[in-house]
Amino acid sequence: MRHGKKVNHLGRQTAHRKAMLANMACSLIEHKRINTTVAKAKALKQFVEPLITKSKTENNQTTEKGTHNRRIVFKYLRDKYAVGELFSVVSEKVGDRPGGYTRIIKLGNRLGDNADMAMIELVDFNELYNAGKLKKKSTRRSRRGGGSKTETPPVAVENKSAVDSKADVEAKADDSEE
Repeated sequence: MRHGKKVNHLGRQTAHRKAMLANMACSLIEHKRINTTVAKAKALKQFVEPLITKSKTENNQTTEKGTHNRRIVFKYLRDKYAVGELFSVVSEKVGDRPGGYTRIIKLGNRLGDNADMAMIELVDFNELYNAGKLKKKSTRRSRRGGGSKTETPPVAVENKSAVDSKADVEAKADDSEE
């Protein structure tokens, strides 16, 4: 039975597991996508998503709260460059997302030991999946008629000689070639 077993130990001691997850999280933040086993990807997802949430709150809070969140995240990651990248680039990109910052895509089995492999990536940094989903600002419209509608009349061209038709341009091009 697995009563009270919330952490996948991944066959490692506590210090080794924490160091491994910190290194994998730094690589994920730096490269935006990494390949690993499915078990490690699931453990990394639980490790890194609260850190991304903490990085988002810096933009909305005062500087004291932001500094506190940076120190908490640095305690887990232990890499100054990754913390800077997380709080600048990643937090701006995922600012409006309410959670679910990572995606796990299964890749099949590894040739050497037949382990289940997966790719874990940050959702907002994948251009292929996000290409079709352009964000539109939806405005709320009431059913009632609302305000007055003003229409501008189309502008008429007064000077016809200034506007050349396509046939005239082609005829001039043919004459210049001969």
